[in-house]
Amino acid sequence: MAMVLDAFASYIGDYLKQVVQDELGTMLGVSGEINKLGDKLLDLKNFLADADKRNITDETVKVWVGQLKRTMYEAADILDLCQLKAMEKRGPSSVEAGCCNPLLFCLRNLFHAREIGTRIKALNQRLDNIKQRSAAFNFINLGSYEDCHSSNAHASCQGNPSRETVGDFDRSAVVGDKIEEDTKALVALIMRKGKEVNDDIMVFAIVGVGGVGKTTLAQKVFNDEAIQGGFIKKIWLSVNQNFSEVELLKRTIIGADGNAQLAGNAKDALHRALMQALKDHKTFLVMDDVWDKGAWEGVLKIPFANAAASGSRVLITTREGRVAQGVTAIQPYHHVDTLAPDDAWSLLKKQVRSSEIDEDHINTLMDIGLKIIQKCGCLPLAVKVMGGLLRERGGLRRDWQQVLDDSKWSTTKMPDELDHTVYISYEYMPSYLKQCFLYYSLLPKSRNFTIDEVVEMWISEGFIHGNSNDLEELGKKYYKDLVSRNLIEPDKSYANLWVCSMHDVVRSFAQYMTKDEALMAKDGDNDILAELSSQNFLRLSIETDQSQSGELDWKSLQAQQSVRTLISTIQIKMMPGDSLVNFSSLRTLHIESADMAVLLESLHLLKHLRYLTLVNAGISVLPENIGKMKLLQFLDLGGCTKLVNLPDSIVKLGQLRLLSLPQASMVPRGFSGLTNMRILDKFRAHMDGDWCSLDELGPLSQLRFLELVQLENVSAASFAANARLGEKMHLISLIMYCTSKLGDDGLVKEKEGVSEEEQQRIEKVLDKLCPPPGVEDLHISGYFGRQLLSWMMSTSMVPLNNLKTILFYDLACCTQLPNGLCQLPSLQVLQVCRAPCIKHVGTGFLQAAAASFPRLNVLKLFDMVEWEEWEWEEQVQAMPRLEELVLCDCKLRHFPLGLASNASSLKILGLQHVKQLSYIESFPSVVDLTVIDCPDLERITSLPNLQKLAIAKWPKLKVLERIASLESLGLEDYTMEELPEYMRDIKARHLQLFCRLLLLSAIAAGQSGTEWDKFSQVEHVKAYARDGDNQRKWYVLCTRGDNCKLDSNISSSTVFE
Repeated sequence: MAMVLDAFASYIGDYLKQVVQDELGTMLGVSGEINKLGDKLLDLKNFLADADKRNITDETVKVWVGQLKRTMYEAADILDLCQLKAMEKRGPSSVEAGCCNPLLFCLRNLFHAREIGTRIKALNQRLDNIKQRSAAFNFINLGSYEDCHSSNAHASCQGNPSRETVGDFDRSAVVGDKIEEDTKALVALIMRKGKEVNDDIMVFAIVGVGGVGKTTLAQKVFNDEAIQGGFIKKIWLSVNQNFSEVELLKRTIIGADGNAQLAGNAKDALHRALMQALKDHKTFLVMDDVWDKGAWEGVLKIPFANAAASGSRVLITTREGRVAQGVTAIQPYHHVDTLAPDDAWSLLKKQVRSSEIDEDHINTLMDIGLKIIQKCGCLPLAVKVMGGLLRERGGLRRDWQQVLDDSKWSTTKMPDELDHTVYISYEYMPSYLKQCFLYYSLLPKSRNFTIDEVVEMWISEGFIHGNSNDLEELGKKYYKDLVSRNLIEPDKSYANLWVCSMHDVVRSFAQYMTKDEALMAKDGDNDILAELSSQNFLRLSIETDQSQSGELDWKSLQAQQSVRTLISTIQIKMMPGDSLVNFSSLRTLHIESADMAVLLESLHLLKHLRYLTLVNAGISVLPENIGKMKLLQFLDLGGCTKLVNLPDSIVKLGQLRLLSLPQASMVPRGFSGLTNMRILDKFRAHMDGDWCSLDELGPLSQLRFLELVQLENVSAASFAANARLGEKMHLISLIMYCTSKLGDDGLVKEKEGVSEEEQQRIEKVLDKLCPPPGVEDLHISGYFGRQLLSWMMSTSMVPLNNLKTILFYDLACCTQLPNGLCQLPSLQVLQVCRAPCIKHVGTGFLQAAAASFPRLNVLKLFDMVEWEEWEWEEQVQAMPRLEELVLCDCKLRHFPLGLASNASSLKILGLQHVKQLSYIESFPSVVDLTVIDCPDLERITSLPNLQKLAIAKWPKLKVLERIASLESLGLEDYTMEELPEYMRDIKARHLQLFCRLLLLSAIAAGQSGTEWDKFSQVEHVKAYARDGDNQRKWYVLCTRGDNCKLDSNISSSTVFE
């Protein structure tokens, strides 16, 4: 059940209020029936929360709940039709036809009005019957969505709304203090050599229950230095319970750098392709989450055994010891234990700790906490989820006791494999959050969905409603709440929670809850076609086209006429004549298919559609009748790279909140009427008379995000002025692109030199595109004016007090950085990339005024290829909060005196291709220094707090001293014949070295070699030499101490060869 009755009833209630307020019922002659519908839903709402709870475990309630849900969905459909008919009346075509009063409108649309009235009457009758049958279940009033949504009750339902929910607590995937020991033990076992070790392919197994940390341990093993250096090919496969043999083979081929596309879908051909990719290569394969021995024994074993080099190894993770036995894994298997109570308590505290609940207070609840941990079985995932729940509940003892005493810990009416901790966390969620959580579990794992996409889908389904101005922000709060509860986890490779994922244990529970409404078609599912023909689903999520009874094609889906969400991330086979005619109830459609063009003519039939994403490089045109999709709110065409001209009717989509376009697309005139627009991505500034120009952006006052491209086409500043950017008070992010004048070398292309006239025109245009005071993110790329914009040179013109991030790319002609930036009070990130005409950064960049760059945290200056001087006098106070400074591709001779003395918070310093820099010294706060290819660098000294130093290509470096706190040193130079002499004074704990094979062999010689004494004060040494693309083909691993250990895979014969 993606729908939660209580919350969805509130959506229907809000919709009904809007219909009554707009007098749509009167207009259609059905006001009486609409009022009855509202009354009946009001009668039901008092016990919907109880019905939802009992629906999970009480089979007798499920049929009743299912009927009520379908009825409520139909109510939403009918209200949509009322709204659409009202739009027809108010639209320009109706006015032109003379239909301007309600009576005449109803006469001309008598059939539709009668149809709507008949459907509402039938709906009311069904609600009466449902209400009568509810008496048998003795439902009780548990409160409602409105109660929980009211300001007085919000804290009791959801916890304190002012509590900081993100960023102030540790999300570490801790699995206990033993993980380092377990990793070392497994790596040692896998890398073991000797006469007693079989050189054939060996399989090792990690065994443990779901959520115990098997994957985390396998990842640490996979990324271990010895593993990375000991194998030529490293392959990670996520197998899962239902796998497709063909897809598993394809993914393995890709992981082995082979060509899976040429092999097609035939198993024999895929075997041959895999063997070709593995031939004579020592390979390490991880198969994560294996449920069936057949994934190895029946699919991958033969090609590995026949082709991979001796010494290759396989590591599987599984919940079942029988699976480990079935793949003939080496015994004893590595069993991942649950957390020790102390470790579990530490993990729980990390999750609970917040701005309002400190560790001392949490320790007063230790007695209850340890009992809760025991009920979690000391499983890391369960502890994290429970920590998220307890944090939301608050720090009161009675709240913790209530969770401990909850009867759901011992419910017996759910499948054993489902996690009761997730169930309890779910039950304590407010109802509006439950349906967002359940819907998230439907998203295919094979694709990353961003926070914006997820929120837009929630809005489209009616899960977020209320004030139209705040829907996206409210959705993001719900999203962050799920993160705070540890039900979805941020992907750390993205910033600001942009992408998250859901653990399989959590996903399994959520999908169990939605099984009556939704089908998730994944690789290897038993028989998708049979399921599609046996049940009517409301939501389909498809990431496979394989089924035991045949290939999944578009016709396979035709019976699903009630579906409201269809998400497909695979190529569904479509034939001429296929259409969307059977999917009239769709609210959300995300489809990626090369054959999709055949569906376009029927798009306009999707009257209820709110969200449409098309990913297909082959679509070059959209049908003119797309303008009939009046309720469409989110339209993402960014993946249709061949789409050039949008149809004129696009301007009729008055509900659009998002429009994302491919780079080359042009928008027709009349665009100014789309005043609900919040996000406009890649709006092309084309000046042809038939197409929309910048001046049509003027009325779009609700914009939050705006990206403008090809601004060099704007012929006069007046067009830019008419865009009225400065009046768009809701605008948060502004991106402005001109086509770059720079070549790959970072210099102005000779044939495309920039004339003075062009420079002056673009300066005037962008001067008129001044953002409003509330903008937070600004990105300017390809600007070729000589002077930067006047509104950047002086904050007195426009007080950009909220601006946090500024990114400049490809400033072809600018000779200086803007002087006004230093006065921006909120600026945290400043990045300049490719500015070939800037040779000197003078005192004006900082100005002598107090508090220059008061909050700047990150400064990155890339590819300023002629930059030589940076003036910053010692007495000029600036950048007190700067933590990270990165310089790349410039000719800077030395750092200014003011940097070291004023940037007292500087922790990370990165330098790459800084050509004339001769020394780095006197940065007392720096803890992490990276230096790559700085050919004139001679000295690094006086960095008292430096802990991590990485250097690559340092031909002139002679002095490395006064770095007493150094923990880790990394050196990379494949031309180096011997270790530098300054190594004798280095007292780091860790040394990692990438060097030529001859030097590595000298290190491998140990005490008898010439290099041994140079790193005598280093505890742990890892040294590597490359062979082709494998940078860690040859290695030496050394640990000093009472029992000095040295391990290597090279010998004198290796060096000779």
